[in-house]
Amino acid sequence: MTRQAIIERTIKAINQLPEDKAEEISDFADFVIKKFEDNRITQSIQQLASKSNAFDFLNDEEDLYSSNDLKEKYNG
Repeated sequence: MTRQAIIERTIKAINQLPEDKAEEISDFADFVIKKFEDNRITQSIQQLASKSNAFDFLNDEEDLYSSNDLKEKYNG
């Protein structure tokens, strides 16, 4: 089914409902849009962070501690 067909079918269904039920559908559509936008923003931020070199300096940092610094060792 095409996007346009889905829209037309949904509008037809909404037109058959009482006002309070149509408002519920409108509220749900707002919720879905908000969720979609939040997911898209989150993905964009994750993609931006993964391509960033902001934390590359940590790769050059020397190790401050070794296993010799442990008081207890777990041999699980």
